[in-house]
Amino acid sequence: MSEQDLNKIRVRIDELDREIQSLVSERAQCAQQVAEVKMRAGQQEGSKALFYRPEREAQVLRAVKERNTGPLADNEMARLFREIMAACLALEQPLKVAYLGPDGSYTHMGAVKHFGGSINGLPSAQIDDVFREVEAGNADFGIVPIENSTEGVISYTLDMLLQSPLVICGEVDLPIHHNLITSCDDLSKVTKVYSHQQSLAQCRNWLNKNLPGVETIAVSSNSHAVTLLENDSTAAAIAGQVASELYSVPILNSNIEDRVDNTTRFIVLGKHAVPASGEDKTSLLVMLHNKAGALHDLLSSFAARGISMSKIESRPAQSSGVWEYVFFIDIQGHRDDAKVSEAIIDLEQKSAMLKVLGSYPVAVL
Repeated sequence: MSEQDLNKIRVRIDELDREIQSLVSERAQCAQQVAEVKMRAGQQEGSKALFYRPEREAQVLRAVKERNTGPLADNEMARLFREIMAACLALEQPLKVAYLGPDGSYTHMGAVKHFGGSINGLPSAQIDDVFREVEAGNADFGIVPIENSTEGVISYTLDMLLQSPLVICGEVDLPIHHNLITSCDDLSKVTKVYSHQQSLAQCRNWLNKNLPGVETIAVSSNSHAVTLLENDSTAAAIAGQVASELYSVPILNSNIEDRVDNTTRFIVLGKHAVPASGEDKTSLLVMLHNKAGALHDLLSSFAARGISMSKIESRPAQSSGVWEYVFFIDIQGHRDDAKVSEAIIDLEQKSAMLKVLGSYPVAVL
């Protein structure tokens, strides 16, 4: 290809950039108009305007992926639109999102993946702090880990869902790649490793093989682990690349997770129920009567209506007697769908207690 041919392509790229910029600006103006309409409607109804609509965003991103013809991958194209939508939403009203911090944690990365980079972040020290910030109205939404593909459910999150009035508004699946972050230039110089207990468990085999006998110390989050290295030159942390870059501590070993498909699922917490988006999931909490066949009866409520169940997890019922359990269940469909609604009514009659934790769009990215 000649230099003249390259110049023609560059000229065309410049033209396209101007067109894209103009269209993004026009979209942002439309977002401002939407904000004005919502504000007026809220004032007339005496209620707070809801600027962020999870079901609407999910529908837009699905449409982006469906009409994508390449060469960019579907998820890459959707990610670009996510950022455009986030920036436009920030013109309406910047979202305040609480997450397990400090910045650079995997939960922070999950928040950015779901909401985009234009959020006002509220890093919290513990999972229960995230719940409290949203309940108190200091944050519009919160995001917490719920399960990992290697280590299973996050028990404390399930326990918080038992008592919290918040509802699940969305979910995020985030591939997790752990790194050994340290100022040491050799593994033999590492005397201790800080990280969240889940991350330590997800790297158990690597640690046993490469750092046998080295002390491991569980802390509140991976990014907090990196901040502890400032005063300890022989310590290391297990965390993501973002934390390494944010706190300027180098990575000594990359991708040390025991499973290459290591993924963590996060849930988004809010105060308002989410309307159906067309591809949804419903999470339930059910306590059964202590009798033979109770679990079979529960499952038959879904099977009889052709409802797919993607998850069931039991936890001790803290407020009940010994050996009594509650079940956390994920099913396909929205609580307003006829079959799901029928199943919920059926479960209410069969169970000792039932709580709908939320219906929300299936993760798009």
